[in-house]
Amino acid sequence: MTQLLTMQKENWKEKNIKIFGIDLSFANVPEFQRTKHVHRLHPYLGKFIPQLVEVFLKKFFKPGQIILDPFLGSGTTLIEANLLNMPSIGIELSEFSFLIAKVKTQKYDIELLEKEILDILNKTKAFSRRIKLNQKSLFEEWDFEPTEYFKTWYHPRAIKEIYFYRSLIPNYEYQDVLKIILSRAARSSRQIPHYDLARPKKPVKEKYWCIKHKRYCYPIDNAIKFINRYSWDTIRRIKEFDRLRTNAKIILLQGDARKIKLPLRKEIDGIFTSPPYLGLIDYHDQHRYAFDLFNFREYPEAEIGSPNGNGNNKKEKYKEDIAAVFKNMINYLKPKAKIFIVVNDKHNLYPEIAKECGFKFIDIFHRPVLMRTERDNNKFSESIYYFVYEG
Repeated sequence: MTQLLTMQKENWKEKNIKIFGIDLSFANVPEFQRTKHVHRLHPYLGKFIPQLVEVFLKKFFKPGQIILDPFLGSGTTLIEANLLNMPSIGIELSEFSFLIAKVKTQKYDIELLEKEILDILNKTKAFSRRIKLNQKSLFEEWDFEPTEYFKTWYHPRAIKEIYFYRSLIPNYEYQDVLKIILSRAARSSRQIPHYDLARPKKPVKEKYWCIKHKRYCYPIDNAIKFINRYSWDTIRRIKEFDRLRTNAKIILLQGDARKIKLPLRKEIDGIFTSPPYLGLIDYHDQHRYAFDLFNFREYPEAEIGSPNGNGNNKKEKYKEDIAAVFKNMINYLKPKAKIFIVVNDKHNLYPEIAKECGFKFIDIFHRPVLMRTERDNNKFSESIYYFVYEG
């Protein structure tokens, strides 16, 4: 099989165009389409492009068939399945990732949602104007203590605005949406270079040469401009998805996919998923601002492939954990269910995992990953394995 994978990787573009009618790099898809509607409600390092999910679901499944994603992440598979009128189920261990997916996929009273977002925004704007007029009193009558992370990475004014907004959230019905708006704003208002939002190494406190804007830029000194921007953006994106979504049911489950029980048996037609990569992304560190703001529980020992934890970024432990997930999912798959796994499998682990689970190898597709969040020169590609559970 290794020789077959190597041969196919060498002419991946021609093969993809022949089978799908499109180059799976999606190089010609503009940024606004890559991040259409709710897919951009909150940045999430490592998520796959929605067009990739759409192409595979259209090619290999039909409306009405049930799609499962046991590594839900920020919910891309479930959103695209819904748009194609396919019911879907997603499983996610991380409370933060689960919250993002929930906010993206939930059905809303749009009028109430807009009213609440604008109400808390206007209250925070009024607060921001008051503290801007009296900078000396920023830390006077301080009634909440920011974490060390916020003290290190944020301007005092930004801290005050963020924590004030957070204090108001319990007053509203759609609290989860407000948390996502604030988390997104907190991500953008850190005192870091504009070109290094994904993996900043240290805060910046003085002006710096910005390779993104090709000029000198200054550290961010407030959060309100981002709270304002993302409030309106969230309203627009949720409205857009609300107009497009179908009545296909979406089920989200928060828990460990290795042992979670699903509310149906032998009914799932297929899987489209992207498991965590081995030792590549520390999601706690990536979103520390959100974990500090909302006290999300962390699962370093249980998260598969995490750089943290007790040996869970070792190859054998990773293989064991991924296999355990798919073995559990077998209980819910129909015979002949199709399984698509999107990975950067540099260790060639997934053929072994599939064999252990009793999956039949059908094909593999490769694609270069363009338009990445990180601004570096490292080439990156991923493979889409196609297996079948014969039942």
